[in-house]
Amino acid sequence: MQQLVFATHNDHKLFELKELLSGLYDVVSLNDVGVTEDIPEPGSTLTENASIKSNYVKKKFGLDCFADDTGLEVDALKGAPGVYSARYAGENATYDQNVEKLLNEMTGETDRSARFKTVISLLIEGKEYFFEGVVEGKIIHQRKGKDGFGYDPVFVPQGYEETFAEMSLDQKNQISHRGRAVRKLVSFLKEYKNR
Repeated sequence: MQQLVFATHNDHKLFELKELLSGLYDVVSLNDVGVTEDIPEPGSTLTENASIKSNYVKKKFGLDCFADDTGLEVDALKGAPGVYSARYAGENATYDQNVEKLLNEMTGETDRSARFKTVISLLIEGKEYFFEGVVEGKIIHQRKGKDGFGYDPVFVPQGYEETFAEMSLDQKNQISHRGRAVRKLVSFLKEYKNR
């Protein structure tokens, strides 16, 4: 079976993709191919960062691969934290510190509209393809829910009353930005494999 590297160290993400692509590709992580360092993400957009990560793996190992980057864009903050979502409160900030900074920045803001966006870069047989998933929603005033990670406790997707952190993983995956981008990737790879 053809191997496909997912440029991540995140076991949860890897498990999800392994399941979705089982029988088509042998999906392996950065750890599986001996990449222990974090790949730098100096890009100014999610697309650039996803592309930088997949190209890094391709150049270093010559393997077909895909990489993703995700950000939260808040309208009242002119699209911030965006590409800096994971390090909004500083380079080694915790999820909690990032959420705290976001809530402080949003104090007094009436426009609370925001979106989560994921971009996936796939490098396969010398060509690069991009897949994007977006979910619109809003930032609430205080944390709700214990599940999920990152900004999930303060993000309510459009058409719902609960935050991502109050939803089951299955429910979140059905509507999330990453879920949408991943479904596009999986659908493309299934067609690609069968042509």
